[in-house]
Amino acid sequence: MTVASTRTLYEKVWDQHVVRSTPGEPDLLYVDLHLVHEVSSPQAFEGLRLNGRRVRRPDLTLAMVDHGVPTLGRASGVRDPLSRRQIELLTENCRRFGIPLLGLDDPRQGIVHVVAPEQGMVQPGMTVVCGDSHTSTHGAFGAVAFGIGTTEVELVLATQAVPVKRRRSMAITVRGALGPGLQPKDLILNLIARIGVDGAAGHAIEFRGQAITALSMEGRMTVCNMSIEAGGLCGMVAPDDTTFAFLEGRPEAPKGAGWEAALDRWRELPSDPGAEFDSVLSLDAGSLEPYVTWGTNPGQSAPISGRIPQPTDETAERALRYMDLQPGTALQDIALDRVFIGSCTNARLEDLRA
Repeated sequence: MTVASTRTLYEKVWDQHVVRSTPGEPDLLYVDLHLVHEVSSPQAFEGLRLNGRRVRRPDLTLAMVDHGVPTLGRASGVRDPLSRRQIELLTENCRRFGIPLLGLDDPRQGIVHVVAPEQGMVQPGMTVVCGDSHTSTHGAFGAVAFGIGTTEVELVLATQAVPVKRRRSMAITVRGALGPGLQPKDLILNLIARIGVDGAAGHAIEFRGQAITALSMEGRMTVCNMSIEAGGLCGMVAPDDTTFAFLEGRPEAPKGAGWEAALDRWRELPSDPGAEFDSVLSLDAGSLEPYVTWGTNPGQSAPISGRIPQPTDETAERALRYMDLQPGTALQDIALDRVFIGSCTNARLEDLRA
């Protein structure tokens, strides 16, 4: 495989993890960290069992109960029968295959895309996969991170590698500073509204520019989390001093001389000067407004100063019926009856404090 003299962040991480590259086929990519939860894993574990296979690298796998955990009343158990059975199966499978599990009673347990960074498990230059589309969250650390299906979950468990098509690279530069009251979620909703839910299809996104580097790690995770909503395989931010300060001292981060060696490696990861991207988009942070969604996907959004648009297709019509909203209504005139705080998007403790 020929490696270009100047490469993007995405290309550097990808190239370091290619096990096999064959023209006309997906690359076989080595996986540094496999995150597992109870919803997308039962069939994968059953496949291993039926074929008499073991988990290739339990030490590079972390499982946790996540989606089916009740908000209230955890002490009295999980009442939903499907969720309860999924959690029971995950517990049994982790015991059988020797996989570390953060169960209901573990104080570290939480949302899968919150816990891994919180523990310092996700680090620059890694490849991270999980049976969950919002695995792109971890790209905030300069990792290539993406969601996989149940069949691929089984494959990674068995081989610690996954076949995946190499994507084109896309640079999204956000110049200037976000205005008062604007949050990272406003930034990514502005972007999705401009390019659409398939605007980054076939690409891996690198978010760049002053407005991006000024974000906290929590803010960067929010932006990368929702890169999948624009159709990208993953979203990434180059590691810098903000990244290193977040990771230093966390339980699974390197220590001592290992920390210094890791910093030397991580500082080589940002895109080289002159590296070419297949697609380039630039935004002025000063022109962005607070955004809210009026429909049922992030592409159905508008500035808070705007109005609900006239639907142009059946999808938008169904969304408005579901939301019980009328075209032309000023968004500021809509009374709130419920507020949902996106679980793995912006519901970390730091986000809630902010």
